[in-house]
Amino acid sequence: MRIVLGLEYRGIGFCGWQSQPQGCGVQDVLEAAVSAIAGERIGVTAAGRTDTGVHAAFQVAHFDTAARRPLTAWVRGVNSHLPSGVAVLWAREVGEDFHARFAASQRGYRYVLLNHPVRPGLEHGLVGWHHRPLDAAAMNLAAASLIGQHDFSAFRAAECQAKSPVKELRLVHIERRGDYLLCDFRANGFLHHMVRNLMGCLVQIGAGSQPPGWMREILDGRDRTRAAPTFDAAGLYLTHIRYPAHFALPESSERWLFA
Repeated sequence: MRIVLGLEYRGIGFCGWQSQPQGCGVQDVLEAAVSAIAGERIGVTAAGRTDTGVHAAFQVAHFDTAARRPLTAWVRGVNSHLPSGVAVLWAREVGEDFHARFAASQRGYRYVLLNHPVRPGLEHGLVGWHHRPLDAAAMNLAAASLIGQHDFSAFRAAECQAKSPVKELRLVHIERRGDYLLCDFRANGFLHHMVRNLMGCLVQIGAGSQPPGWMREILDGRDRTRAAPTFDAAGLYLTHIRYPAHFALPESSERWLFA
């Protein structure tokens, strides 16, 4: 049978989602926990591979098993074997046509940015930070030029393994809430470091170092070296994953602190 899990995790202390030889990936601890409940070795496949220090308010992963367990065992039982900072939220049984990665039609990320003269202490590792005042209106004006299907080579990491740099960015929106900027991105897919590279440019524009039109110039130039440096991973959260309606799965979590 195929089981799909919804989960959340804090990226601090992990080397990203993907399994690593030293066992430091979120995938490593989840596979060990699921295997303990299944009584057999289990491999899990996620909707997206988050990088070191990146968090997930909502991640989806599936696995196949011959073990018959109540759905509660795949939640509470698995959670009893997981370290703090990782938790399964729900479990469903699905057909073999479901695939956590390839069946997803849309993914979403939110970057939580503290815009305050003093660096965070309590929220260190959980939010990004910029000390100079940022103009959210200028950032939204620049972001409008990103909407649609484009070649995002200028925002692609050198080690990106995607077959094509062309993605359809469906939403970019920056909202100020007090000292925080909540920066949302939705697309049919993302390149490696794409959101963090976009954030680097948006912050420069918000700080007045570049005009809003600079974003379009960078996008059209398709040259990574002309764009801003990659922004800090700390404030980045995977927040949304959408699947075709017949799978009847949630696409986000309502439990999140920055919802």
